[in-house]
Amino acid sequence: MKKGYDKKHEIIHDNENHGSYGKLLLDVKWKEFRKIVIQRDKHKCTICDCEYDLQVHHKQYHFSETSRTFKKPWEYNTNLLITICKKCHDFGHRKYKVPTKYIK
Repeated sequence: MKKGYDKKHEIIHDNENHGSYGKLLLDVKWKEFRKIVIQRDKHKCTICDCEYDLQVHHKQYHFSETSRTFKKPWEYNTNLLITICKKCHDFGHRKYKVPTKYIK
């Protein structure tokens, strides 16, 4: 599994683990949007204060019943995203399921 890193050692997700969603995480729109969230959170994990292997986590997903698709990762309000390190992110996904909100 190969992953790229930027200046702050923030993990850039790869297609191998995320399928078609992973392709969206490689989009320049997501890369720019996630920078806003990471900057807001002062370049550290909001759970453990780690400054490495940072990722942006969606607190919930939105599924459009009309179009039968999920919102693109960068289409969410920033209050629904947090910066967390890979360790906290992996732990959270093992312990909790990200809720899906169904919208019209």
